[in-house]
Amino acid sequence: MLGSLAADDREAWLPMLLYEHPLSSYAQKVKIALREKGLPFTAELPESFGTGRADTPLADANPRQEVPVLVDGEARILDSTIILEYIEERWPEPPLLPRDPAARAFARVTEEVCDTQYEAVNWGFGEILWFRRATGELAERMRATAARQTRLLQGWLAGRLGDAPFFSGERFGWADAAVAPMLNRSVHYGLGPEAGTPLAHWHARIRGRPSVAQTFAEFDAAAARMAAASELYTTGGRRREYRDHRLDWMIRSGGIEVVLAGLRDNNIRFSWPE
Repeated sequence: MLGSLAADDREAWLPMLLYEHPLSSYAQKVKIALREKGLPFTAELPESFGTGRADTPLADANPRQEVPVLVDGEARILDSTIILEYIEERWPEPPLLPRDPAARAFARVTEEVCDTQYEAVNWGFGEILWFRRATGELAERMRATAARQTRLLQGWLAGRLGDAPFFSGERFGWADAAVAPMLNRSVHYGLGPEAGTPLAHWHARIRGRPSVAQTFAEFDAAAARMAAASELYTTGGRRREYRDHRLDWMIRSGGIEVVLAGLRDNNIRFSWPE
């Protein structure tokens, strides 16, 4: 299997295609995993992303028109967790999941909370910061809610990390790849863990890994362009997806007006099929 080949042998394989957006925490998780395993891939931001067009390679690969999507030969794999499972099963070395069943479950639970609750808080904060979906007092309340919930989530993560160097124990693994983009986005928002804490040290530690450093650099470059691109999303050129945990967060954080305005202006969308 490719996972057991030497690095020089891997270069002879055709690279996979990853449909992604550099700001997507889900796509970042996948890129970190691919890079940790030394697997060649080409990252592509689909031109049709967020447009709702059904006659595109992205729609052919994923009817939800969400990223990431991994294209490996004839295989088309959607959903970041399923992609990680595919990578781990096809290229088991070096392993991202530990061998012990309880430790594997620990990693998957960590990922699940990050992919749902943590992602929703980060996403909601970005809707206000980058796209100005709310202003004035409503924006202040929603930012305060996001900040409070971020502290709670980081407290939960700190408890799972404990004194270990990585969430997976002594070596970087599945849970670390899942936490990395979520916590880093909080740091970008000015909501990172308190300096000097184990969680802050963990963030500094993983930033030194080539797989994470490259992925975070791509995030930083894309984030710097978001202010200029925000009008494209708020005028309906592209529509942000309000789904499941994201919609839940927006409504219970006081943003029902945001959802109604997005429906009125046709600059948000719900999950497929619409």
